[in-house]
Amino acid sequence: MKLPLFPLITAAALLLGGCVSSHPQNAQEFRDAVPGAWSADFETLTVNRPFQDVAQTFRQKAPECLDVRIRTTSQTNMSYQVIVTKYNPTVVVGDARAELHIQQDHEQGVMNVTKKPEGGYYLFVADAQPAGADQTKVSIYRPKMGYQHVTQAIKGWASGDNLGCPDLAKI
Repeated sequence: MKLPLFPLITAAALLLGGCVSSHPQNAQEFRDAVPGAWSADFETLTVNRPFQDVAQTFRQKAPECLDVRIRTTSQTNMSYQVIVTKYNPTVVVGDARAELHIQQDHEQGVMNVTKKPEGGYYLFVADAQPAGADQTKVSIYRPKMGYQHVTQAIKGWASGDNLGCPDLAKI
C-alpha cells in the first residue's frame, strides 16, 4: 500500500525527538511528552455540546471505529514488506473528564526498539472536560503528520457534527 517505513517512523520518532530511550507507558506520560516532541502536537477546542453527550459519543464511536487491524503491503524491485497493525482504543469516563486513548500495536513487520506498553504505543489521547452547561473543552494530543483524518473524526465526534469513522488504512 503506502510508505512501508511510516509506522516505524511513527513508533520510533513520535515522541521525544532525537534519541528515543523510552516511549510513554501510559496516557499521562504521553500527555507529558507531547509538548517537547518535534513530531507530535497538542490542540484544544471548545464544542457546543454537553460533556455527557461527548463522553457517550466517545464510548460509542471508539470501539466501533478504532478497534481494527490493518494489513498493509509494499513492494519494490528489491523488497516486499507486510505490516500488520492493531489499533486499540480505550475510553475512560469520570464525572469531570472523559479520555479517549488510541494505541498502535505493530503485530508484524515493525521492530520494537523500546519497551512497548500493553496495548501498543500511544498514538492519540483526547480529553474532554465540561466547560459550561452546554459546552465541552476537548484537548487532543496527537501526531503532527499522517493522521489528520483521525483528528477530524475525534473533533466531529466531540462536536456531534460528523459521526463517521476514519479510514485507518489511509495513514
